[in-house]
Amino acid sequence: MLISYHGHAQFLLECQRGFSILTDPYDGHVGYPMKSVRADAVTVSHGHGDHNFVEKVAGTPAIVDSEGLWQVSPDVRITALPSFHDEVKGQKRGSNLIMKMEAEDLSIVHLGDLGVPPDEEQIRKIGKVDVLMLPVGGYYTMGPEDAKKTVELLHPRVVIPMHYKTEVNADWPIAGVEEFLSLMGEKGLESMPLIRITLGDLAQQPGIALLDWRKEA
Repeated sequence: MLISYHGHAQFLLECQRGFSILTDPYDGHVGYPMKSVRADAVTVSHGHGDHNFVEKVAGTPAIVDSEGLWQVSPDVRITALPSFHDEVKGQKRGSNLIMKMEAEDLSIVHLGDLGVPPDEEQIRKIGKVDVLMLPVGGYYTMGPEDAKKTVELLHPRVVIPMHYKTEVNADWPIAGVEEFLSLMGEKGLESMPLIRITLGDLAQQPGIALLDWRKEA
């Protein structure tokens, strides 16, 4: 599987057999490059414009935007689990869906705009995590410290940070990725244009993969 990062919370997952999944497509106000993307399935963690702009997706993808189990292809399934966008059970920003995507014997979890670390029931339902796409910027999502705690709770093999401050959203009240990386003991981590992951090479993958959204510009 190939995983590339477009910025914010938008990733493209491309399976070897050609099936692709786009996560949380952002709209124009976010500041990252806007372009049409083709995908067979699109996950939407919640109904805010910076996560649900499915109009930019070419083709007729399956839209996964509500709780439940979605069999989007014979060998790809997505489980959408309920959670909250903030630390007060959604009173500030509403609900959020955690997306567990299972394909090619891998379990990839996208936390959307999760506001707090998962509770025991959520951890149980999530189960094994090979790749974790994790918000780290704070304010709108969990911050660096809660992101670190979430890694400790879910024990993913690979962590991909998302939803943090960059030059395109420099006026947003969120942290850059550096604070999270420092808490995780990572210094001088080099970014990558994408990551290729298979079940057989998980042991050789980095614990944290910093993907460069600029390669998608």
